[in-house]
Amino acid sequence: MAVEIVVPALGESVTEATVAKWFKAQGDAVAVDEPLLELETDKVSVEVNAKAAGVLSEIVADAGAEVEVGAVLGRIDSDGKAAGKPSGAAAKVEAPVSKTASAAPKPEASKSSPEAPKPAPADVAAPSAGFDMALAPAVRKLVEDNRLDPAKIPASGKDGRLTKGDVLAYVEKQGADKGGAAPKPVPAPPREPGPREERVRMTRLRRRIAERLKEAQNTAAMLTTFNEADMSAVMALRSRLQDGFVRKHGVKLGFMSFFVKACMVALREVPEVNAEISGDDIIYKNHYDIGVAVSTENGLVVPVLRDADAMSFAEIESKITDLANRARDGKLAMEDLTGGTFTITNGGIFGSLLSTPILNPPQSGILGMHAIVKRPVAVGDNIEIRPMMNLALSYDHRIVDGREAVTFLVRVKECIEQPERILLDI
Repeated sequence: MAVEIVVPALGESVTEATVAKWFKAQGDAVAVDEPLLELETDKVSVEVNAKAAGVLSEIVADAGAEVEVGAVLGRIDSDGKAAGKPSGAAAKVEAPVSKTASAAPKPEASKSSPEAPKPAPADVAAPSAGFDMALAPAVRKLVEDNRLDPAKIPASGKDGRLTKGDVLAYVEKQGADKGGAAPKPVPAPPREPGPREERVRMTRLRRRIAERLKEAQNTAAMLTTFNEADMSAVMALRSRLQDGFVRKHGVKLGFMSFFVKACMVALREVPEVNAEISGDDIIYKNHYDIGVAVSTENGLVVPVLRDADAMSFAEIESKITDLANRARDGKLAMEDLTGGTFTITNGGIFGSLLSTPILNPPQSGILGMHAIVKRPVAVGDNIEIRPMMNLALSYDHRIVDGREAVTFLVRVKECIEQPERILLDI
């Protein structure tokens, strides 16, 4: 009996994924719950396991294919036997670096009739039944919404399958031919790499990062305000209490927990920075889920500290360590990355002295930390050498005014320079 391998639900707002690699080759034996392939979404990587034991009889979506939730990835013959392959030999097929694969399932050959389906007499006819099983869900919806006959649309996908791009291009051409809106300019084809160059396909995560950063610039009225903080008090406190903190909690006392706590004080005083715009409304959030940016080999991810206001210093440090380790190992779950209300990013760990962080939509604020540098500052009537950190708050000026932004950053500065303010919430 054939058991279909389908793209599982991928989490809130995630509808597509890329087949990163197959752990099994066609004809290999598989066991129940054995990992078959890895999907890459714009947030996390997901393994798809076998729902039945048998033989991997067909791979429908090859490595590199873009697929939607519910699409068929392959099939398992639960009655079959492996085709003479060594036990446990799993072919790990990596995604191609320069080839775009189609995500649509392969059409099964008709046993009853070798003839191709006849196109409907007009472009507005309902889709031909013979093509229906060959269309991916997104392609089928486009065809049905525009009342097109798929037989008349030039296909560029693998094995002659239609892609979303094929349908969209056909719709645009129809509009232009009928005197409608002019089609969008077609981007120039990618150039061939030179003899000392290499073309590498962007990962879905990297593409999503690019989309979200551009979305933030195009949507929000983004502005950045700056300040600086004297880190002397925090550094002295860490030096004095570090050993006891590690002995009791098993984790080091870092700078990030102080900044998370300082932001709690500031967010309570300036709730607009913790809010978001929804249409013509403002949603004020009475919870504080702080995203902490983590750099990984595949790109920047922002796991979230849930209810950070209720966490102790030790809980914050432990959670940050756990999230950072899982982010670098690619083991974050979807719930770890969604629902943040405010973000903190620390470019200082890479040596950055000053930057303007970009908002993480739909959030209205992001705090940028930077490198600690000793420099001369005025202390009263004297000049002293102090460890100073530049701070940057980028904010959405549609919801946060300059006064609120400056007030927020001043409160963070005060809490860092006088850590006792955090304990007293002042």
